[in-house]
Amino acid sequence: MTRRFALALAAALALTSPLSAAAAPRAMPGVAEPYKTDAFDPDDDPMAAIDAALAAARAAGKRVLLVMGTGTCHDSAWLANLLATDRFAPVRSHYIVVFADVGMPHAGLVRHPEVPARFRFKIKGTPTVAILDGDGRVLNRKAAPRWRNAASRSDDDIYNELMGEEN
Repeated sequence: MTRRFALALAAALALTSPLSAAAAPRAMPGVAEPYKTDAFDPDDDPMAAIDAALAAARAAGKRVLLVMGTGTCHDSAWLANLLATDRFAPVRSHYIVVFADVGMPHAGLVRHPEVPARFRFKIKGTPTVAILDGDGRVLNRKAAPRWRNAASRSDDDIYNELMGEEN
């Protein structure tokens, strides 16, 4: 009897635990499908876009936010959609934002491998988000791979990290 009660209690707790709530899709105000995006175009030339962004960043005294991901990655799509919201307008003003479709190399889908190679990244998950100065130097090498869980991070944490004093 005690064993049955314990199993029933464990099942009930699993249904109401924060872990199961975190696994549920999150809504994003103003975005119908936050886990889908066309920001990462596999047919675009990401190297040309990066070069243009670096030139614009040098001219404007800004930094480049290079988001290496793909539209079929839920974390990449979430971040791309979040960056497009009104709340993140200051982030878009602070950086020149570039989305580079690198596929999901960690899962065997490789697109534009020249992008991570240029900045000496081995993509372990998407998105990988690099903050670059106008000369193309990576300013957040250790933090860049940690973005691969973007969809599970709070909007406040993302905003604060991107707008922090060190950036």
